[in-house]
Order: sequence, then structure tokens, then C-alpha cells
Amino acid sequence: MKKVLIIGATGSVGGTVRDYLLANSDDQLTLYARHANRLVADAARETVMKGDVNRVAELASAMQGQDVVFAALSGNLKAMAESIIKAMHQAQVKRLIFITSMGIYNEIPESLGAGGNVNSNPMLRGYRAAADVIEASDLDYTIVRPGWFDNGSDDYEVTQKGTPFGGHDVSRRAIADLVMHAADDNDYVKASVGINRPE
Repeated sequence: MKKVLIIGATGSVGGTVRDYLLANSDDQLTLYARHANRLVADAARETVMKGDVNRVAELASAMQGQDVVFAALSGNLKAMAESIIKAMHQAQVKRLIFITSMGIYNEIPESLGAGGNVNSNPMLRGYRAAADVIEASDLDYTIVRPGWFDNGSDDYEVTQKGTPFGGHDVSRRAIADLVMHAADDNDYVKASVGINRPE
């Protein structure tokens, strides 16, 4: 059993990870969100905290006693990653799992649409900047680079940094399964991994 802080628990990926961990693990969850009033907690296994990821002291308080920090966010991801790293140092928590996007290392091959790579898609620069900040930290991080989210088959494959992507899409539940193994089994430490459904 791990204590897992979910930052972005009201989002589609954060919510799916939450549900998956409740169904498939005995982890204790702390749900951290700006709109915490939208969450109905399982009192036996969940704690809900309202907070802003950019407020380091507030975030560090939520991290006290946690084993794993999981973040699925949107917005200024570099600033958010910097805030999370500072808070983790204050709370003395080392394990971070952070969602970014495929394409941040130009790893999408021509056959899958290389126009989705960061060199062609400026929208990905924030995801890449966040990944760079995390990789430069001393944390035990896992950067997860999913394909496009859908609710299709939960089959998935994992690729390491520097390896071309093998497919364009991935289900949210597949992402949640990878996150569970990263959190509970310490898989993919100090790694940036792609996840996609095999074509």
C-alpha cells in the first residue's frame, strides 16, 4: 500500500487514475484540486484537499507523509513542475509521476504524423519545458508521454526516451495502469516513457 497524492484529480486522466487505483490497489489517496468541491470522496481511502499547484507551501503541506506524487495538469506546465519540485523538496518526498505528451522529443515517426512533434507543433513546448525541469531534478521521476487519449482498447506498449512511438492513441485506463505500476512497483524510475496502443 502506498500513499498517493493526485494533483489534478478532477481532470479526465487524474480522475481515471483515481478510479483505477481505488479498484485495483489498496493505495490511500489524497485528491488535490482547485475545484475540490466537485469530488465525493471514499472516506475509508481518500482525503480531499482544495489547493493551487502554484502555491508551494500549500502544496508541500498536502505532500506531507505521501509516498508518491502524481500530476496530470494543463496550463503553464513548466511553472507547475517547478512548484511541485520545490514542494517535494520541502516535504521530503522523492517519487514523482508526471503526465506530458507524445512528441516532445520528436519521437513520432512519419508514418504516425510527424507534424505532431515539438519541432512542428509549438503547443508542445510547454510539455517539453516541464519534462526538462523534471529530468534535471534529483527526484525519482517518471515522465509519462501518452498518445491521444480515448476510451478504446486498454492494450498498450511502453517506449523509452529515444525510441519511436508505435501508435497514435491510448486509453485513459491504460495510462492509469502504467501509473499504478509506476507508483506501487517502482517501475520506470528516472525514465521518460511513451505509452500507446499497438497499431
